[in-house]
Amino acid sequence: MEDEIVRTIDLRAPVEKVWKALTDHEEFGAWFRLSLHGPFRLGELTFGETRYPGHEGLPFWAKIVAIDEPRLFSFVWPIDESIQPDDPDLDQKTTLVEFILEPSTIGTKLTVRESGFENLPEDRQLQAFRDNQGGWDQQTSNIKRFVE
Repeated sequence: MEDEIVRTIDLRAPVEKVWKALTDHEEFGAWFRLSLHGPFRLGELTFGETRYPGHEGLPFWAKIVAIDEPRLFSFVWPIDESIQPDDPDLDQKTTLVEFILEPSTIGTKLTVRESGFENLPEDRQLQAFRDNQGGWDQQTSNIKRFVE
């Protein structure tokens, strides 16, 4: 089983615009289809609900682990909406998402990497990996439309 999902896309937008789309909670919510209750802050939890068709109202949370402007934004998030941030086994129920930005000749090269599937319970690894592969295909298309 693979442990990471990687998607790299070239965006016809400056790094500063892509950075804002990733780190401003309202802009992130617009393209990721979330309603977030507040801004992203390093080391803190961000809560909200999904607005994705068919999944509207499901709880969302993420803990911000890196904000290195304008190069890296990352968080950990749970593998499903039933997991709470105070779960004592949280390390076995979350994955790490990293957004890595680099200037390119057309604007910005964005790499999205999700890792940590190997730490999940064995019976959840494959399904979480498959679900999120398709999810990142959709979300990279969403951010492309949003910033371009």
